[in-house]
Amino acid sequence: MSRTAKKIAVAIRHVMFEDVGSFAAPLAAAGYGLRYLEAGVDDLAPAAEADLLIVLGGPVGVNDVRHYPCLADEIALLRKRLFADRPTLGLCLGAQLMARALDASVHSGIREIGWEPLRLTATGAASPLRHLAPDLTSMLHWHGDTFDLPYGAELLASTPACRHQAYAIGKHGLAFQCHPEFDPARLEQWLIGHAVELVHAGAHLEDLRAGTRRHGEQLARQGALMLREWLKGLA
Repeated sequence: MSRTAKKIAVAIRHVMFEDVGSFAAPLAAAGYGLRYLEAGVDDLAPAAEADLLIVLGGPVGVNDVRHYPCLADEIALLRKRLFADRPTLGLCLGAQLMARALDASVHSGIREIGWEPLRLTATGAASPLRHLAPDLTSMLHWHGDTFDLPYGAELLASTPACRHQAYAIGKHGLAFQCHPEFDPARLEQWLIGHAVELVHAGAHLEDLRAGTRRHGEQLARQGALMLREWLKGLA
């Protein structure tokens, strides 16, 4: 690789406002050029050989494949990358798609929308997730579905409502049901974009705003430290 060449990170995006968020800066600092592919629109071929694949969140579910066939293409892509030990990061829907790609069940769970610290397992506390420990930051959660832990995965974190919050597949696969990439400056876009879901969930917008004011900037800092350490471990 020449001095001017960059590693390529490809992020599959399902809705425009759920992007890599606060992870953009540590990705750039680690030498990754970032390219987005829009789910259901773009050819996913560039993601197959990317140095890093990131699959982002969205309001659809893994079990909606019949209605959104692009999800089947993402599952097939993830299966190939994970079995080949290619660096892969899943966030929310991305974590569910990774689980399905590894033949784990994805199903309805207790809806979590709001701020709640992660409880790290012993394995999680010895991993880059140590930067997300509850004495350092809280975490944004925004999901209704959950998944069984894939075979061979190591559980890294839980919450009282959701046992499987984060898991690792070897050193090259990392998945979060929650949103460590959340950029607090984008909260209002999330609130607008997910307005219908928030009404049906009975969520209180002012609680989300207050939690973001209290925890958002610290999560962005700690999430960047976590990602930086994980990326370093891929070398």
